[in-house]
Amino acid sequence: MSTEQERLKDKLWKHWGPYLSNRQWGTVREDYSANGDAWNYISHDMARSKTYRWGEEGVAGISDIQQLFCFSFAFWNTKDAILKERFFGLTNQEGNHGEDVKELYYFLDATPSHSYLKMLYKYPQSAFPYEQLVNENKNRTRNDPEFELTDTGIFNNNAYFDVFVEYAKADVDDILIQITVHNRNTEDAVLHVLPMLWFRNTWCWGYDAYKPQLISSNNEEIIIGHHHLPNYKLHIAHKTDIIFCDNETNVERLYGVPNTQRYTKDGIHRYVVEGDRNAVNINGSGTKAALHYTANIKANDVYVIKLRLEALQNNQPFQDFDAIFKQRIQDADVFYQELQHAITNEEEKLIQRQALAGMIWNKQFYYYDIPQWLNGDPAEPVPPSERLKGRNADWKHLNNADIISMPDTWEYPWFASWDLAFHTISFALMDAGFAKHQLALLTKEWYMKPNGQFPAYEWNFGDVNPPVHAWATWRVYTIDQRNNNGKGDIAFLETVFHKLLLNFTWWVNRKDKQGNNIFEGGFLGLDNIGVFDRSAPLPTGGYIEQADGTSWMAMYSLNMLRIALELALHNQVYEDMATKFFEHFLYIAAALDNMGDEKNGLWNDTDRFFYDALHLPNGQNIQLKVRSMVGIIPLFAVEVLDHATLEALPGFAKRLDWFLNYRPDLAALVSRWQDKSADEKHLLSLLRGHRMKKILEKMLDETEFLSPFGIRSVSKFHEQYPYIFDAAGKRFEVKYTPAESTSSLYGGNSNWRGPVWMPLNFLIIESLQRFHFYYGNDFKVEYPKGSSNFISLDAVADELSQRLKQLFLPDQNGHRPYLGDNVLLQNDPNFKNYILFHEYFHGDTGKGLGAAHQTGWTGLIAKLIQPKRPLLS
Repeated sequence: MSTEQERLKDKLWKHWGPYLSNRQWGTVREDYSANGDAWNYISHDMARSKTYRWGEEGVAGISDIQQLFCFSFAFWNTKDAILKERFFGLTNQEGNHGEDVKELYYFLDATPSHSYLKMLYKYPQSAFPYEQLVNENKNRTRNDPEFELTDTGIFNNNAYFDVFVEYAKADVDDILIQITVHNRNTEDAVLHVLPMLWFRNTWCWGYDAYKPQLISSNNEEIIIGHHHLPNYKLHIAHKTDIIFCDNETNVERLYGVPNTQRYTKDGIHRYVVEGDRNAVNINGSGTKAALHYTANIKANDVYVIKLRLEALQNNQPFQDFDAIFKQRIQDADVFYQELQHAITNEEEKLIQRQALAGMIWNKQFYYYDIPQWLNGDPAEPVPPSERLKGRNADWKHLNNADIISMPDTWEYPWFASWDLAFHTISFALMDAGFAKHQLALLTKEWYMKPNGQFPAYEWNFGDVNPPVHAWATWRVYTIDQRNNNGKGDIAFLETVFHKLLLNFTWWVNRKDKQGNNIFEGGFLGLDNIGVFDRSAPLPTGGYIEQADGTSWMAMYSLNMLRIALELALHNQVYEDMATKFFEHFLYIAAALDNMGDEKNGLWNDTDRFFYDALHLPNGQNIQLKVRSMVGIIPLFAVEVLDHATLEALPGFAKRLDWFLNYRPDLAALVSRWQDKSADEKHLLSLLRGHRMKKILEKMLDETEFLSPFGIRSVSKFHEQYPYIFDAAGKRFEVKYTPAESTSSLYGGNSNWRGPVWMPLNFLIIESLQRFHFYYGNDFKVEYPKGSSNFISLDAVADELSQRLKQLFLPDQNGHRPYLGDNVLLQNDPNFKNYILFHEYFHGDTGKGLGAAHQTGWTGLIAKLIQPKRPLLS
């Protein structure tokens, strides 16, 4: 066991971590407006002057686990009008495809205990083109590509700094900090580097008046005075000026009223950029401080700053600095060598390591107490009364203050329940304890509603995400079990299972409108994939029965069945629960099977595909014939029971025998139930061989769903033949759009009408592997369609995995497809090996689109790179 793996046994190693968000402005938590306009209540321009209520942000930052104390970096190239304390990006209204960070930064390395962290920020030497980025994107339509920072030419002639930030822990409360700046230019350039340290403001809201202090000590160290962080100091290797102000709002700048605090949050910006010496406290104390280094860095030269944050009394803090750093880098290398021992491709190792680093860097302290947020704070003005009936008002039980894996800490700096489930699969590879903690967290009573509903995401906790929590729980359990020589964490499995029972019941009671085991679901995380906004009242009236909502519930039933069977091996009480979910699945499968009538059901035998069905108030039923991922999701509901399991659980087997004898119509849905040979397996699936093959024909057709880089979310068939539906005097259209969204549905900041999305591709691959576990090598399908090449389902899964990996792997020209036609990023040696993990990918070219740092669910590439093991039954 490596040194890093040993550290994971001691939770104190995670007391400090990369928990600082990349964006706090524009979030729902900080929005106290009457109309819920979060993007404008605190803008990027306001952020430097406005004290946050619920969290903090910074560049390459860290904090303690409660985010009482924060540390990050700021920069000034002498040309910008703004001190670079935070990353810049466009709001949802400003971007032609929604919110979009407009900076270049990369998460390069990290260990799960945070004993070593490394990231890179590329800071231009010319004035940052804030207005150009806003104006150019504002003038573009949804049919145009986004205008990016590299499109401005600001990196031409290498006129930028590569800023590498590294943290290495000597111990749990002893953090070494090193910043290494490379001037990539052929000319000298001046850079102001400002290591920033501050306290999250906990004292001005009317609950606790205790105000911590940062105090200068002869410019050689900063004393951190906080009663929850005793004895901490920041040691400074090279003496420099220290600037102090307070983390207080500049109300005069923002609201035109006199400041009650002399020194405000933007004091350091005003001092450095505007030359306002009255903006900082010359007495050497405050609640926010910065070291101020001014360096004239020679062409192609390097500038290094070393600091040490610790709770010890160290008289020679830099004597062993380099040795400790070297050791922590070596520890990280050993950790990944063990993790990647079976990977032979060096490029795949690089991609996986950066993917896992991004997962770790995207952890965030997330604090949001809905009752306090709605009612306001004692020392603050009473919020507008409209908020009491506005966004998230019916989630009054929700009170979060935890370290959570975020989808992207700039574009999505809040948890999303189904994103988080996918995150845990990658985390399980390196830190199963954290993965299990995340899954258990959402089932806690201060997250889950009393009725069993999971919170979806901050913008609207009441939206409904696909119920993948049980699937993730089982997969994390099995990954952890394999890594622990077959010993599974039954306590974890049992704890989460009990809470999932509530969530499953909520789904059954709330999302089956007609009580016929066909589910609506609504939004289900797929944004604009359908003809209509599925979470809003339909323009036609009536309701939609969803192929994906029904399939997700069938999958949920089988996931719960699988967990119950595992628990029953340790406690026979769970055999009854296994039977319950077996029956649930069969009722759903029967309902879907019976809805094969094109006029009334979800399956279309002419097209050989599943569609949503619109039920109008006049009794008319219409299939919405969009060939989309909605019709592929039925593949996900698949489980295999073998006789070894049934023999180990005779009570369960007896109940199944009785039930299936009593309901022979349902028994027909379980493959080979009457065959009792010792090695026989039984398939539980929404798809019998015929329907499965028909769906696979479309899915594996390169003129339909099969992209060079995975499975598209909408068939390319709709490129020539858009689906058009006329209702209420309005025309609705769905066509294949392989890149950014051309629809304003759900803000237009993501697109499910053609691109490749990693999470659903991952589920497709796992489903094919499970089907193969039942059918074996003799069951073959044509891949791709029309090739006359017939391979097993397991081989198809491998081929799809390879297509997804090809997004990131260099092709024969050394180009990574996800970088598109960006010459700088593709060819420059200081760019091309730094990997970004985008939200989704162009359905034809593989170009990365959407959020650029979505190592959340796109981090699943790390699991696909890891050599697979035989599938457990």
